[in-house]
Amino acid sequence: MFESLSARLGSSLSAIVGKSKLTEDNIRDTLRDVRMALLEADVALPVVRTFTDRVKDRAVGVEVSKSLTPGQSFLKIVEAELQSVMGGESEGLNLSTQPPAVVMVAGLQGAGKTTSVAKLAKYLIERENKKVSVVSADVYRPAAIAQLQTLAAEVGARFEPSEASESPLDIVKRAMNNTKIAFSDVLLIDTAGRLAVDEDMMTEIKALHEAVKPIETLFVVDSMTGQDAANTAKAFGKALPLTGVILTKVDADTRGGAALSVQMITERPIKFLGVGEKTDALDLFHPDRLASRILGMGDMLSLIEEVERKVDHGKAKKLAKKVQKGGRFDLEDFREQLQQMKNLGGMHAMLDKLPGMGGMAQAAQDVDIKQFDRMEAMINSMTPKERRNPDLISGSHKRRITLGSGTAVQDLNRLLKQHKQMQKMMKKMKGGGMQRMMRGLGGFGGGPGSGGMSPGFPRR
Repeated sequence: MFESLSARLGSSLSAIVGKSKLTEDNIRDTLRDVRMALLEADVALPVVRTFTDRVKDRAVGVEVSKSLTPGQSFLKIVEAELQSVMGGESEGLNLSTQPPAVVMVAGLQGAGKTTSVAKLAKYLIERENKKVSVVSADVYRPAAIAQLQTLAAEVGARFEPSEASESPLDIVKRAMNNTKIAFSDVLLIDTAGRLAVDEDMMTEIKALHEAVKPIETLFVVDSMTGQDAANTAKAFGKALPLTGVILTKVDADTRGGAALSVQMITERPIKFLGVGEKTDALDLFHPDRLASRILGMGDMLSLIEEVERKVDHGKAKKLAKKVQKGGRFDLEDFREQLQQMKNLGGMHAMLDKLPGMGGMAQAAQDVDIKQFDRMEAMINSMTPKERRNPDLISGSHKRRITLGSGTAVQDLNRLLKQHKQMQKMMKKMKGGGMQRMMRGLGGFGGGPGSGGMSPGFPRR
């Protein structure tokens, strides 16, 4: 995400990072480039001004002049101010109230509001261990209620039925009562989307808000609209006491203008980021981690959390045990590794979180998941015997496999070559090799406390 902003800032800051001495001239030149990078990323002008002024004030002061590495200190100041612009600290949902805690979700049409409700339900069920009910008070959009019902079933949330013929006020009042009877911890209310902040619709949502008195009122906004996202949220916030913002379609946003503008313009925190179409593609917003990623320093904490949550540890242990005992790493094992990688969002998503790998992540994005799908299709087209012993795959076998998977022979040859390379690597892990490899990774920024750093960047 935010690849173009990250690339522009990276090129602007790389020249100053290696400087042994900072002067007002080289700071001014760098900040001019940074200012242009932010404006091109559609960051709101007041935010750009505030940000560059703060960086300049800190950079020309004692803080940098007494440092042994002024260039790196300057970069650290930029990182800290980026974090400050986006809100400083991460803020989750406040659910400290008598159950059910009511969360009202509002937004303009097309921002991804109903999908965000489902994602939020899944987040609360899986990560917060909450019992969640959802209800749609959108009686205007055709199939809105049915869409939420389908998504609720998918994520395991209790769905409160409603009809398009009912009034939104009656729907939410009944949902409140039924949610208490069902002993749900949280009630998520999906409200009607608006084409603009029109008076009639705002009167309606104010009445809903008054009826249920939600502990959280979240505004869903499309990050692709840039600084307009912040302006829309601010206008909406004048009519409704918003407690936070959910930014959607962040994975497709190369600019980053909304993420850097929303908090300062609206004075409301970004609480969640929608980072994909799947119902588990919702991340708690961490300003410090995003600032680090924008500057190419990676986000190891998020990667570790994602691995903990999405990797099948049972299968991983089984494979490790097999390899340690000298077992053959076959194509069925390879397929499992591909599936685990897909669960993590593919190579692009992982590289994006590794320090200094932003450029490689961009290159991997287009071929990533599609390539994994092709590789998996080829393995699925093999017989169990071929998967266990790839050496059996001859010319006629290759034609059958590629016809069955809709691929070309060169694709299959590439797959078999990659498998052989992995097989050789796995052989080296026989016995205590795996433990030695993990110890080796520990000194390469591979884990908390390892001390491994990306060259040229300050220690955190």
